[in-house]
Amino acid sequence: VQLQASGGGLVQAGGSLRLSCVASRAIFSEFITYDMAWYRQAPGKQRELVAAISSSGSTDYADSVKGRFTISRDNSNKRVRLQMNSLKPDDTAVYYCSAKRNLLVSWGQGTQVTVSS
Repeated sequence: VQLQASGGGLVQAGGSLRLSCVASRAIFSEFITYDMAWYRQAPGKQRELVAAISSSGSTDYADSVKGRFTISRDNSNKRVRLQMNSLKPDDTAVYYCSAKRNLLVSWGQGTQVTVSS
């Protein structure tokens, strides 16, 4: 599946951003079977899971973003979103969306989020 991420940018600490990821070439019946997630990678650090939403709608969050970030999916538009509130400088990273089905994982191209203090 091909994933296109957007919505990154520069924001001040305390601000909000909403990331969007579209599975541009998936059909509806295919997209609903994917577990979707957002990861991030800061300079010099490993890629880490930020938030995930399963095909059934169950969600999971990294402890560092709980209460601030919300992941959601819009199956009819083959889209997954990440609403990020109360952003901190530590949230600065390249954010990647992923789609997983069985053992196969596909990645989007990444979108930069920079939070200034």
